[in-house]
Amino acid sequence: MSIDSVTSSLSAAVKAEGAQSSGLSASQMEQARKAAVEFEGMTIGELLQPMFDTVDNSDDVFGGGDAEKQFRSLQVTELGKQIAHNGGIGMADTLYTQMLKMQEQAQASSPVRIRAQSNSQSNVQSTIQSAPQSQDQTNAVSQVQS
Repeated sequence: MSIDSVTSSLSAAVKAEGAQSSGLSASQMEQARKAAVEFEGMTIGELLQPMFDTVDNSDDVFGGGDAEKQFRSLQVTELGKQIAHNGGIGMADTLYTQMLKMQEQAQASSPVRIRAQSNSQSNVQSTIQSAPQSQDQTNAVSQVQS
């Protein structure tokens, strides 16, 4: 069994688990997946950067000289992205599942916040209406409510 087959089967299992358990739309899940892969690519690029910083082949026959030194960081970043898009080191799958869990929790808690806000607004309105008011205050409150 090769590493590629294991990675692809794990990725398929993670995607299937996310599709079954989440109440998110397909586009939201795809955005989360894309963000996880991009984050993994940048992280791999940052991990590879010190390795390339210690290698100086600019003076070799096929070395790029100063131009190679200048564009080395871009090359390493793109190398990290390519590694992530071709299976990576497994970080994207873990990030993806955690991002889905966080979005589900945010969606589950948002109706509570809306109900709490509407309850507090109705409490304020009932307090305003029950307090003794002069005619000017009553007119001001009715203008605000409409």
